[in-house]
Amino acid sequence: MNYSIGWLMANDGFECACGKRHYGLLKDCIIGENALLRLPEMLRKYGGTHPFILCDTLTYEAAGKAVTELLKKENISYTIHIIERIHPAPDEKIVGEAVMYCDEKCDIVVAVGGGVINDTCKILAAAKKVTDIYVATAPSMDGFASASSSMERGGLKVSLNSKCPDVVIGDAEILAAAPTHMIRSGIGDMIAKYVSIVEWQIAALLLGEYYCPTVAEIVRASLDVCVKVAKDAVNGDHDAVCKLTEGLVMSGLAMNYAGISRPASGMEHYISHIIDMRALEFGTPADLHGIQCGMATLLTVQAYEKLMQITPDKEKALAYVNGFSLDGWFEHLRAQLGHGAEAMIAGERKEKKYDAEKHAARLEKILDHWDEIRRIAGELPSSAGLREFFVSIGHLTSGKDFGLTENELREAFLMAKDIRDKYVIGRMLWDFGILEEFADAIEY
Repeated sequence: MNYSIGWLMANDGFECACGKRHYGLLKDCIIGENALLRLPEMLRKYGGTHPFILCDTLTYEAAGKAVTELLKKENISYTIHIIERIHPAPDEKIVGEAVMYCDEKCDIVVAVGGGVINDTCKILAAAKKVTDIYVATAPSMDGFASASSSMERGGLKVSLNSKCPDVVIGDAEILAAAPTHMIRSGIGDMIAKYVSIVEWQIAALLLGEYYCPTVAEIVRASLDVCVKVAKDAVNGDHDAVCKLTEGLVMSGLAMNYAGISRPASGMEHYISHIIDMRALEFGTPADLHGIQCGMATLLTVQAYEKLMQITPDKEKALAYVNGFSLDGWFEHLRAQLGHGAEAMIAGERKEKKYDAEKHAARLEKILDHWDEIRRIAGELPSSAGLREFFVSIGHLTSGKDFGLTENELREAFLMAKDIRDKYVIGRMLWDFGILEEFADAIEY
C-alpha cells in the first residue's frame, strides 16, 4: 500500500487486521511553502484566544520571532517564554520552567523548536488539557507527532505518556534553513527504524509481544521516503526537507497506532540514552539524539551481522549465566552511570530478566527459532552500505567523531539492554553469554 500522511490522517481510527483500531491522534498537518502563515487559522480553528509560546534562544531566532510578529499582525494576544539556554536538557527543570511561565490566560500551547521544546509542550498541554500546536524549526527527530515525550527523570532517560500535538506546522523555508547537522539528525533517527522493526519482530516471536505488520509497513514507508530524499535534504532543497519532515511525522503516527515505542526504537536508541545519561552525570561528550541514534544503528547492525554468523552454543550460554553476578553488574552500572543507575536497578528487580530459570526457557525458544530470527535479521541493510550512506550525507559514523572514547562506546553498548524491559540484541547476546565478546569486537 502507498501510505502517506494524507492517507493516514484521512483514515484515522481504522480497523486493522492485528485486532486493534489504530488512532494517529494528529488533527492537522501543514508542511510546505509558507506553512507558518496558517498558524492564526489553526489558532482560531481550535479556539485559541491567548496562546502560550515556548521556545529557546535559538528557535526564537529561527521561527519564534516570526510567530510573534504574525500574531501581532492578526491582533492575537499571547504569552511567550524564551528558555535562556542553548540546547536545553529534556528534564524536570525545563518542564517546571514551562509550567511556571504559562499563565492562566493561556488556552492553547504553541511549541516553537525541536524535540526538547516539542516534548515539553506535549507534557504541558496534556496537564492543562489544552490544544497543542507544534511549529517545527528543524527536521531533527521523529517525535513530531508521537504521543509521548522523551525526558530525563531522576537521571534516567524515560518515555512519558503525554499527548500528540493536535497540529504540526513545518514551513519549508524555516526547515531548510536549519543547521545541516540537525537535518542529518532527523535522517539518523529514521535510519534507526531498520533496527527497531527487526527487533520488534524478534520480540514478538520470542516473547509474544504485540506486533502489527501494518504499523511496521507504515514505518518502512516513512523510512523509505527519508532515505530517498536524504542527500537533497542536507543540501537544503525545500521539497526534500518537506518530504523528510513528512516521513518523520509518519513515524510518530506509527508509534501512536501501536501504542508503544517499539516501531521506532530499539537497541540503537538505548545506546543513545546511555550516552545522554553519562553526559548528564559526568559531563562526557554527547551529540544530537538523532546523530547518536544513527551512529548507534551502525554499531547495532555490525553486531547483528556478526551474530548471524555464529552457531549458538547452549552449554556456553548456560555456564555464563550460572557464573553471572547480578550484584556485581549493579555495581558496574553505578560506577558507569552514577545516580541514574538506581532507576535501572529498580527496574531489573521488578523485571528479573536475569533470572536463571527465565533465561533457560528463553534460550530454548531462541534455539528453536534460530532460523526464523536469522531470516528476520536479514531485513537489515549491510553495515558497509549503511556506512557508505552516512558518509555520502556527512553523518557521523562513530561516537569518537564527537569526542567519546572507545571504552565509553563499549560501555554504552554493554549497558543499553538495561534501559527498558525490551528484548533487544544486547539481551540476546547476554542470553548467549557473548555480550562482552561482541562489545570488544565491534568497530568503534
